[in-house]
Amino acid sequence: MPQILVVGAGQSGLQLALGLQARGHRVTVVTDRSAERIRSGRVLSTQVMFDSARAHERALGLAHWDAEAPAVGGIGVSVADPGGGRALDWLGRLSAPAHSVDQRIKMAHWLEEFATRGGEVRVGAVTAEDLDALSAGYDLTVVAAGRGGLGGLFARDAARSTHDAPRRALAVAYVHGLAPRPEHPFPAVACNLVPGVGELFVIPTLTLTGPADILFLEGVPGGPLDVFDGVTDPGQHLELTRELMKRYLPWEWERARGAELTDAGGTLAGRFPPTVRHPVAVLPSGRPVLGMADVVVANDPITGQGANSAAKAAACYLAAIEERGDGPFDRAFMEAAFERFWDYARHVVRWTDAMLAPPPEHVREILGAAAGLPEVADRFANGFDDPADLAEWFLDPEGAAAYLDAARARRG
Repeated sequence: MPQILVVGAGQSGLQLALGLQARGHRVTVVTDRSAERIRSGRVLSTQVMFDSARAHERALGLAHWDAEAPAVGGIGVSVADPGGGRALDWLGRLSAPAHSVDQRIKMAHWLEEFATRGGEVRVGAVTAEDLDALSAGYDLTVVAAGRGGLGGLFARDAARSTHDAPRRALAVAYVHGLAPRPEHPFPAVACNLVPGVGELFVIPTLTLTGPADILFLEGVPGGPLDVFDGVTDPGQHLELTRELMKRYLPWEWERARGAELTDAGGTLAGRFPPTVRHPVAVLPSGRPVLGMADVVVANDPITGQGANSAAKAAACYLAAIEERGDGPFDRAFMEAAFERFWDYARHVVRWTDAMLAPPPEHVREILGAAAGLPEVADRFANGFDDPADLAEWFLDPEGAAAYLDAARARRG
């Protein structure tokens, strides 16, 4: 049985490691933080896991929070008008519920589970120089963490990367006490769009202190939402979030007036350029290593695909390793494993790029039509679970026109 090294203890790294372990592979996980440090630290991300991504967790027996996490039943879309009201407001239903689980809970538990099952965990930062020596003892090294300069090992793929600078400034606050949306009959992600300014996503979640909500601002760089650089006090972060909600999204501010942070680690801010990288890096020794998930395909979180893509990358790599047989873990294997993932990820990249740009006329028509056509609202909502479907209509003007005509005819 080959020995496999996974560097990184996030969604993709731990899902892959636990999947390999369950199939009898000898796996070592290297992480810069222990389970306890993860659990007691700052929030790691926003995340909404849709059904097809959650299915990979269920298949591995890793979906431990189904009874506790809010069952997210839909995606709501609101578009702000210049007067502080809503030009559009509608709700699409998901075919199967989505869940959001604070990654501090999930990753700490999974890391402990991996160790309890007999997996080797090494805790410590790994530099690019360290990786060369460390990888010598393994048949395959998978890099699932870009911190510590490891992401820089993988060269940018200019042919597949649209951007070379951040397209949004990101600010996150986990809160208790958010009032429900009265027009939403079940828990739903609220996507609030402020043209030319940015977005606010409100996400029902499960955190360390129970059910909560995530207030997630995405601001156009240099614009009025891009004001969180240098804000280190969690309370100040939340108050600034509320001030911006009051100015641009008063319907969301009303229900956030009594909200409080879930914990002192419940805020996060930053930015990064959406980037696709080549999946194989060659170390000074000549050994190749394979990048996975957002190490090699980093999308802006505007489409909520980060954790979903990570789960699907882990599933693709697990299948590729299982199907390899006695073949070598060489560059050809690595590139083929990545291309298997890219067949899915390319749809996410295209959709995310489109959502970061001003909407073209056919997208504005779709968003308007969804307010009166539940079929259209539902199909858009389920595109978060299956981004490939969006290529057929949401991203194609002719496909959009044909679909809307048919949907209107069915509506009568």
